[in-house]
Amino acid sequence: MKRWTFQASDEQGTGELGAALAETLSAGSVVALNGALGAGKTRLVQGLATALGASREDVVSPTFVVIHEYRTEKPVYHFDVYRIKDDDEFLELGPDEYFESDGITLLEWAERVQDCLPRERLEVRITIKEGTNREFELSAIGPKYEPVLDALETRLDGAGHS
Repeated sequence: MKRWTFQASDEQGTGELGAALAETLSAGSVVALNGALGAGKTRLVQGLATALGASREDVVSPTFVVIHEYRTEKPVYHFDVYRIKDDDEFLELGPDEYFESDGITLLEWAERVQDCLPRERLEVRITIKEGTNREFELSAIGPKYEPVLDALETRLDGAGHS
């Protein structure tokens, strides 16, 4: 499993990582986002979706509706599974249709439905550091996502990664 770490000192850095993901992820990509409350999961999705043409104000956490769909250059499917009770409830949402679509699927609190995720995916673990600093550990689960990490490293070289 290939890993890459990015350091963001503020929300702008988080948004830059999201924009870079928008450029590097292809149709059918699945991104599992994990981190504490307030870590920056939704801000990362905002960065990605706005880079593809969504209005930042429209990109909000779908905590109470579970899924938001953004019709952008590449469709973005934004799940928040925090309130999902179990795998069966998640599977009732038809996630495989999203996973196999022409869009990019992002799941906040993905560890809650770990067993339902595709075998290949990009996992992002966000850790809150001091102040507004965040550490993003990206892991390519499966060979499909290894080139994504290579592209991110090249694109963001010198922009806060380690």
